Amino acid sequence: MKYLVLLIGDGDVPAWDTMTPEEQGAAMQRFADFDAACEARDGVEILASDSLGDAASATVMTTRSGKVALTEGPYAEAVEGLGAFYYLEVPDLDVLVDLLTVLPPYDIQISPIVQY
Repeated sequence: MKYLVLLIGDGDVPAWDTMTPEEQGAAMQRFADFDAACEARDGVEILASDSLGDAASATVMTTRSGKVALTEGPYAEAVEGLGAFYYLEVPDLDVLVDLLTVLPPYDIQISPIVQY
């Protein structure tokens, strides 16, 4: 199955700019550990992943009555704190949840990809 994983809120992770360089390094190591754990697990592949700019750098696109409007950040309300994503293929949700515990303890949304 394919899933989109959204790292939405800081959860138990302090704000990046309040962390010492050592704490930032430890947090980044957990992302590397997650990549390695995915690579080591049979049937798991990270198809895409990346960090996103802060909310102030976002553009929201809305369409009303056929007219498109662009508004400079922040993100649409539902994902205001969206900071990164992973697009993965895994055998099942249980495997994915097990792997996600390797990441820093962010608030995470997991959505299955619908195949049409």
